[in-house]
Amino acid sequence: MSEILLIDGHEYPLDEAGYLLNTSDWSQEFTSFMAAREELVLEDAHWQVIGLVRAYYARYDDSPPMRALVKLVRRELGDDKGNSRYLYQLFPDGPGKQASLLAGLPKPVSCI
Repeated sequence: MSEILLIDGHEYPLDEAGYLLNTSDWSQEFTSFMAAREELVLEDAHWQVIGLVRAYYARYDDSPPMRALVKLVRRELGDDKGNSRYLYQLFPDGPGKQASLLAGLPKPVSCI
């Protein structure tokens, strides 16, 4: 463990890479705090993808790799949003990596 965030009186232990250690600790306050840290202003589009990433994790017990994330977004939100260009506009430091971070999930294995 490398850091413990204190947000609104709740502790959020992070791993060495800065990801939430316990996914059940996740909250919207955590996401808002981490987004500010990442210099992202969250809009509805971000929250939609974060929700999809969390649902993927709940089903597969793993953070989605990029290809799976694109397919998931395409299926749930349509062809205009289901592409890497759209996802990089939302999460410029890497959609899989940043969306998982904000969703309180482990870093995807495929991300460096």
